Amino acid sequence: MKTASLARTKAGLERVVSGWRERGLSVGLVPTMGALHAGHAALIRRAASECDRVLVSIFVNPLQFAPHEDYGRYPRALPADRRLACAAGAHAVYAPSPAEMYPADFKTSVEVSGLSGLYCGEYRPGHFRGVATVVLKLLNQARPDRAYFGEKDYQQFLILEAMVRDLDVPVRVVRVPTVREHDGLALSSRNAYLTAEQRAAAPALRAALLQGRRASRRPGARPADIAASVRRALKGTGLRLQYAAMAGSRLLAAAYLGRTRLIDNLHLKKLRSQP
Repeated sequence: MKTASLARTKAGLERVVSGWRERGLSVGLVPTMGALHAGHAALIRRAASECDRVLVSIFVNPLQFAPHEDYGRYPRALPADRRLACAAGAHAVYAPSPAEMYPADFKTSVEVSGLSGLYCGEYRPGHFRGVATVVLKLLNQARPDRAYFGEKDYQQFLILEAMVRDLDVPVRVVRVPTVREHDGLALSSRNAYLTAEQRAAAPALRAALLQGRRASRRPGARPADIAASVRRALKGTGLRLQYAAMAGSRLLAAAYLGRTRLIDNLHLKKLRSQP
């Protein structure tokens, strides 16, 4: 099987991308933190269907982890990731070190105000600043025509979409639907942390969001009612709801199973008004 080429430095990435550009080829970027799964493969396949060349970045970004979070134990499996990326249609993998991305004199950060402090941002201060900073660096380094992100991290997508728009970054940001297990659990690299018992309980988050969707269809339903419906649905499941909230037409939720934090979201139709 053909292997995707590997760049470990900005200079190496520049050589790869410049070679593509000299041939007039379009470039799609799929930014990841590694521990790739079928959800990442869907992003790569989408990019391969729309671009001549696909670059997958693999970088566990320290800026988006708080000191008490799981940066040190986040799964890292570059050889396996490279094989999956290639099988899904990637032509190159960019896997820089933290020192390559953030030299000792690094002083700049990027933050999208407003949305970054809500929902997940309320419970993970600075998280989206770290995400926006690393993604802007990757976009500047790779200069792709399109960049691909999954719907599971819906708030992240909205923030990155706003960043690209506000800073006039010449890239199209593409949203790809969430890939799920057969029982509805959204695929996530952090699912590997779950014990067998926790894995059996995890689909309750999706089920609670579906309950919220049903509640949203009642005349006069308010966002607070929908969130309360999600909270009730999770009682006795073993999941500890961190928040459930409406963001436009999306119902977002985050919950813990043991130490593992799960997020998910659903699209809702416009709330019906009181008769």
